[in-house]
Amino acid sequence: MIVLAIDTCDLRGSVALLRDGELLAVAAHESTEDYSIWLLPAVSQVLTASSVGMAAVDAYAVAAGPGSFTGVRVGLTTVKAWSEVYRKSIAAVSRMEAVAAQATCEAPIVAAFADAHRGQVFGAVFRRKGAGLERIGDEMVIAPGKFVESAAELAQGGSIAWVSKDAGCVLGEEAWRARERRGEKVEPVSSVLAPAIGRIGWAQLAAGRNTDALALDANYVRRSDAEIFWKGGAASR
Repeated sequence: MIVLAIDTCDLRGSVALLRDGELLAVAAHESTEDYSIWLLPAVSQVLTASSVGMAAVDAYAVAAGPGSFTGVRVGLTTVKAWSEVYRKSIAAVSRMEAVAAQATCEAPIVAAFADAHRGQVFGAVFRRKGAGLERIGDEMVIAPGKFVESAAELAQGGSIAWVSKDAGCVLGEEAWRARERRGEKVEPVSSVLAPAIGRIGWAQLAAGRNTDALALDANYVRRSDAEIFWKGGAASR
C-alpha cells in the first residue's frame, strides 16, 4: 500500500510518501511560504523522487490537528479534493499521536505535547497497547504546568515517557520539577511528522479504520480567534 502523508498543522509541516509503512521520500516545510503555495510542489517532489505517479497512491494520511486553523484547513481540504478525484480512502491522524509514536522510553504511559502559543500547549496522554498507542482522555490545549499535572493524574502514579519538539514549554514549571525528581525527562523528537503520520495512517487503513472526504473533519481543540473575539464582543455589548 502506497500512502501519501501530509502535515500542515503548524509552520513545521511536511509531506512524506510511504510504501507498506516504509519511508520512500519526505519533504519538510523549511520556508516562510504559505502552505497554499508550498504544498503541491512538495507533493510533486516526493512523488518524483519515488518514481510514483499520483494515480498510483492508494490512500492518504493527514494530520487532522490539533494545530493552527489555517494550516489544518489547507491539509484537510487538499486531501478531500484528492479523495474525491481519485476515489481513495483517507486516514485522519492525530498530530499528538504522531509525536507520541516517536517515544523511545519504555514507560507504559506516553505524554506528548507541542507549543500552542499564548502560554499554552497542545497535549495528549497515551497508554502503550501492543505495538501501538491508546489515548487516555481527550486531547487538550492547556497551560504547560496544568498539562504536567493532568498527565500525572491520568498516569495514576505510573512512570511517564514525555515527548515533544518543544521541551522548553514545561521545563520551568513547578509541576515539572516533581517529575524530574522521579528521574523523568522530556525526549526531544523530530518536528518532521509526516513519516510518523504515514505509518500510523497505514496501520489504520490496514485495520479498516478509514474515512472519506465527506466524513473527514478537523480537530482544532482550541476555538479560532474569530470565534473568541466575536463572542467576547457580543458579551460586551
